[in-house]
Amino acid sequence: MTVPAPARLTDRKRAAILEAAAAEFRQAGYDATSMDRVAASAGVSKRTVYNHFPSKEVLFAHILQQLLERGVASPELAYRPDRPLRPQLFELVQQKLQLLHDEDFIDLVRVAIAAVIPSPERAQEMFARIGDKEEGLTVWIRAAAADGRLNTQDPLFASMLLQGMIKGFAFWPQITLGQPMLTQAQRSQVADTVTDMFLGYFASA
Repeated sequence: MTVPAPARLTDRKRAAILEAAAAEFRQAGYDATSMDRVAASAGVSKRTVYNHFPSKEVLFAHILQQLLERGVASPELAYRPDRPLRPQLFELVQQKLQLLHDEDFIDLVRVAIAAVIPSPERAQEMFARIGDKEEGLTVWIRAAAADGRLNTQDPLFASMLLQGMIKGFAFWPQITLGQPMLTQAQRSQVADTVTDMFLGYFASA
């Protein structure tokens, strides 16, 4: 994960810690990664690491949150009442597929799953630290439904259905079976198909 270089020294150190920690988690896994290793890799003291992140759990959750935020819709992909539904949703689905095409993201999700499977308590603690900002697809579906263009009383449920179709091709096979990332042609096929299936069911007549 590459973080843009900030101007202030403290911000540069924080960015170096995040970049080093992401690399350590990917290479060594969650349990084998220590704050000492992160500090050494980042070229800072352990005290500096703890000044920015009070625990390994907080540090890992912050890295995951940064990656997840890439999937939140950018302003230009917010719901537009003046545009047809299909191209809007197609762009959002493509955005989600692009996030899932990020090897850093996939590797760190593998690390997270390996860390939490033996301990449900750890899973609850880890993911409770991740922000509760509503996912971009859910925001878009909620707005389109409020505008009367999608027929759903439960935007979160509709969003989960849509994301389930996407992740069935571009997330779980890569996470659990080690399958390769989708090609551009495959991503386009998935985006076309799930967009049409979703609108075929939820679009208002």
